[in-house]
Amino acid sequence: MSLISEENIRGRSVFKDIGADDGDWEPTEIESMCMNCHLNGMTRLLLTKIPFFKEVIVSSFSCANCGWSDTEIQSAGRIQDQGVSYTLTVKSKQDLDREVVKSDSATTRIPELDFEIPPFTQKGALSTIEGLLDRAVSGLEQEQPIRRATDPDVADKIDEFIQKLKRLKDVEEEFTLVVEDPSGNSFVENPVAPQKDEALAVTRFKRSAQQDALLGIRADDDFDEEPAGNDVDAMRNEVLVFNTNCPECNAPASTNMKMVQIPHFKEVIIMATNCDSCGHRTNEVKSGGATEELGTRITLNITDPSDMSRDVLKSETCAILIPELELEVGMATVGGKFTTLEGLMKDIKDLTVSKNPFISGDSCSSDRVQKLREFGEKLDNIMSGEMKVHFVLDDPAGNSYLQNVYAPDPDPELTIEKYTRTFEQNEDLGLNDMKTEGYQEEEEEEEEK
Repeated sequence: MSLISEENIRGRSVFKDIGADDGDWEPTEIESMCMNCHLNGMTRLLLTKIPFFKEVIVSSFSCANCGWSDTEIQSAGRIQDQGVSYTLTVKSKQDLDREVVKSDSATTRIPELDFEIPPFTQKGALSTIEGLLDRAVSGLEQEQPIRRATDPDVADKIDEFIQKLKRLKDVEEEFTLVVEDPSGNSFVENPVAPQKDEALAVTRFKRSAQQDALLGIRADDDFDEEPAGNDVDAMRNEVLVFNTNCPECNAPASTNMKMVQIPHFKEVIIMATNCDSCGHRTNEVKSGGATEELGTRITLNITDPSDMSRDVLKSETCAILIPELELEVGMATVGGKFTTLEGLMKDIKDLTVSKNPFISGDSCSSDRVQKLREFGEKLDNIMSGEMKVHFVLDDPAGNSYLQNVYAPDPDPELTIEKYTRTFEQNEDLGLNDMKTEGYQEEEEEEEEK
């Protein structure tokens, strides 16, 4: 990364989409020292774009003197707003073929073996589950000759552990693989997309101050600094502007924030970014209130094309379901949005079909491509009113909204249910460990002790 100037990294012309017809897009070659024989070899750098992984730098080193080679992939895009954790239950050998994008800031764990690869101990890689296991075995075997000479007992124990890792590839028993990345730039394939993958759980989380410092986006000495207070009443009548970078081209841009009262609902915070350089636009919605006591499940029976013009507020904690298509889009997958039902349907189509990285390339099967294209056609039929379905917003935090066009009278096609959250839902929302009553008395008792 240090070999490329920051100005070049930010230039949109530097990164180019992968394509088979781009024969003139040659990698950059740099002569560099081989870490194996310490003679000069050749490093090749290619700056390109991979869907869901933003811009990346693919580097490959080869040494003609000793034959040693090495490859690496680094994310050159922005750090995401939230971290991401993928928990995969590997049940068959087919699961070993799932493609994985693992950034260098990701932690990889196999709980059954009490095995963990800490962040920044391996380079970023575009591989498979089997490839991650092979890489872990290779890393453990690398220093075994030295261990056998200096500490044979430790070497024997590591040999036993290596055999356990190798046996995982036979998948005689189920095991769990966890990829947790505070930068949000890692990815594990869902082979049944756009349907929900029962074996794969995806969780978005807010980074801690220590994780921000580890990623270099916060100074080590500002953990105790408190944000300055804001006058909420003044914010309701003012559009706040923040300087930021475009998530697509990384050029300087501005984000506008405004508190808005939605009729017959509640107050929300809308944040919108508009990039003058590349034209990219995005909006994000945050709830302006607290988590509701009960979860909310909103079901709309889509019967007419005019339903597509209904306003929708989807919070980050809300899941989307279309039972007739067996579609379930998990929490935070498309983020918090304030849009129309048609706009939300288009976002779902872009996520599952148009921008899906696993329907292109040599490794993609024709059956999967055909299946996803048929799914995209069904979404188009829903938006055009040719297909009647039920559209469900399931928000355990109760902060989502779907417009009632008959308000304040009841909507015959709209059903709103309130339900009690499960323990697992409270755990996902961080409510189980949250204490809102009696904490002051406990603090006073601790001080007296």
